Amino acid sequence: MGHHRKALRTTAVGAVSATLIAGGVLGVTPAAQAATNGVRFVDITGEGGTVLKANVITPAGSDGSRTYPLLVLPTSWGLPQVEYFAQAQKLANSGYVVLSYNVRGFWQSGGEIEVAGPPDIADARKVIDWALAHTPADTQRVGMAGVSYGAGISLLTAAHDKRVRAVAALSGWADLIDSIYSGRTQHVQASALLDGASLVTGRQSAELREIFDNLYASDLSREQDMVNWGKKRSAATYVDQLNKNGAAVMLANAWGDTVFPPNQYADFYEKLTGPKRLEFRPGDHATAELTGLLGLPGDVWTDTERWFDHYLRGEANGIDKERPVRLKSRSTGGYEGYPDWKSVGATRKKLALSGTTTIHTNVDSGADGGVVFLSSILDQIAKLPPVASIPLLPRTWAAVWQSEKYATAQPVRGTAELHTTVTPTKESGTLVAYLYDVGPLGLGKLVSNAPYTFHGQTPGKPFGVDLELYSTAYDVPAGHRLALVVDTVDPLYIEHNPSGARLTFSSPSNDPSYVSIPLREQ
Repeated sequence: MGHHRKALRTTAVGAVSATLIAGGVLGVTPAAQAATNGVRFVDITGEGGTVLKANVITPAGSDGSRTYPLLVLPTSWGLPQVEYFAQAQKLANSGYVVLSYNVRGFWQSGGEIEVAGPPDIADARKVIDWALAHTPADTQRVGMAGVSYGAGISLLTAAHDKRVRAVAALSGWADLIDSIYSGRTQHVQASALLDGASLVTGRQSAELREIFDNLYASDLSREQDMVNWGKKRSAATYVDQLNKNGAAVMLANAWGDTVFPPNQYADFYEKLTGPKRLEFRPGDHATAELTGLLGLPGDVWTDTERWFDHYLRGEANGIDKERPVRLKSRSTGGYEGYPDWKSVGATRKKLALSGTTTIHTNVDSGADGGVVFLSSILDQIAKLPPVASIPLLPRTWAAVWQSEKYATAQPVRGTAELHTTVTPTKESGTLVAYLYDVGPLGLGKLVSNAPYTFHGQTPGKPFGVDLELYSTAYDVPAGHRLALVVDTVDPLYIEHNPSGARLTFSSPSNDPSYVSIPLREQ
């Protein structure tokens, strides 16, 4: 566990620095401008008397003679109440009452961090109450939006409050456990980032501190407690209520989001039955939204305003007529529209994982998912994902399978699926699967990855593994190959391989192993 603790400390320091920088960029300048832009800073009494710091902007010239649609914006994890100032001003200029508030436990708001627990949802409802009572807001036209933490709270509130008619959940989560514990594996860098940011900018509850400590300690006796805690804070748990309430839901996320990976949003989108839209773009957590927060143009904010214009103001702007699934490839940068998520990877091509391969554990082979934030941002800006030399990967610690060279480009779209048979020498273990685009010189660019952890297996007895890799949109050039690499250590995750353990991958004739690659229909 020593190397995990070191990674944890390093990531926490980075999270603290990033949060302080973001707070300075998003906080100081808007606050200084507030007096000249008609912003009111107010205190709102939340659940249990907790004071929530907020700001409200009304359309210019509002005199009480008419009402306007209301947008409520809960802040992101660790960011101050003026986070959305640039967008709030723009929306107010377009005819919205916009109220942004600092969620409980952070910055100057009272209380402790509840991680979108029941007090947070009760707070959001009281914020709506306050806005309807103290601003020219229309009771029939209420929307919520937010980035990250604000996205999660917005979705949960819409499931619990029928007044919320439209939601834009940007870089958020629908399933908290599937985000930070997918594949039954702790996403340690992402967790450390959240932990470090909340220690600097907020006040952790005893429950949250215990959740983090149990996560880092890999305390399996508390695993179900953590799962139950996370499900209570996941919109996916309340999807039936959300559908019954009928809110129009827009979801947007990044392919490389290392805090809330895209799969859980896609799964949630498929379960929604009301008006809905799903957008995926290159980048990492909240990087697609950052330019808009700084007052610069951004596609995600343009679509957010169009969403509210149609569903709260009744504008016939055509957003309801567009194909609702909108993707931007990491390779080409162009947008693609699909009628639904299952149509994204319309065809599938299997890469056979033949033969029997045994690898030793506890050593990073050189294949890994990169560094939280940094790697996906490089991919977003410069199209430079994490790389590995596939021929040089040590086969002692990495299992490698490659396709033939493709004669034509392969547009990978959606979720690759791994199916294999594993025989362990110990009852517990972790494996990490990577899909690479391999060029003529053997250099592999990371297309996708995902971890998988098992416990309670019988040593020497084979068992089947089915693992979804993180969804993506990536174009493999003609003349390149795809390679699947599996090893057992990745700095992004906590691994559970006992010292000296080995994993054997096989492909029985009655149950062949493969990775299924989703491809856009040509």
